[in-house]
Parts: sequence; C-alpha cells; structure tokens
Amino acid sequence: MSFKTKHWTAQIDRTPGNQSFRVNATVTVEDPRVLVRLELSTVQDNPFDLRLDLIISKPMDTALQGETEKLVTYKKMGDSNVTSVSIFYEGRPFFHIHRILTTH
Repeated sequence: MSFKTKHWTAQIDRTPGNQSFRVNATVTVEDPRVLVRLELSTVQDNPFDLRLDLIISKPMDTALQGETEKLVTYKKMGDSNVTSVSIFYEGRPFFHIHRILTTH
C-alpha cells in the first residue's frame, strides 16, 4: 500500500488540569476505507524518546480508489518529559520528531 505523511507534530501540554502529551500527523492513503492509527510500541528502549507504531489497516476487498487525508493522533494524559518521538512502520524507523512544542 502506498501512502504519504505530513505535518508531524508533538506537544507537551502543561496547562493545569489538562496535562497531556500528543502526537499528530496527516496520512494520505489511496482508499478512504483504510484505517490509520498511532499506538504505543511494546519496545520502549529510551525513557525520553517515545516510540510509536504507525498502523495502517487495508480493506480486504478492492474498491474505487481515491486519495484521502486522515488525521492520526496519539494522546496520553498526565505529565510528560519526552524530548523526541520515533515513529516506526512495520518494525522499521519511519519518522523522527526532534522538536517537541511545550505549552503552559
């Protein structure tokens, strides 16, 4: 399956009562029925570099295709000290976010 990604962002929100960590991206896929999500990887080998898996689930049957943009988000509530994010796709490094936006 062919796909493209753009607009990868990571944010630590330290606003009282709304503390969270969030990663967002836009994934462009060839079929609007494709499901896209970010999951916490079972492998976490660096406490400051969060590892996430990009999961793309293809439909079993074929249909008319047309590029569709899908927003994908990972969010975890609570305080965070993450300094970077590594995105993996099918077990391989795919994208790395070096800059984390912090809001107060």
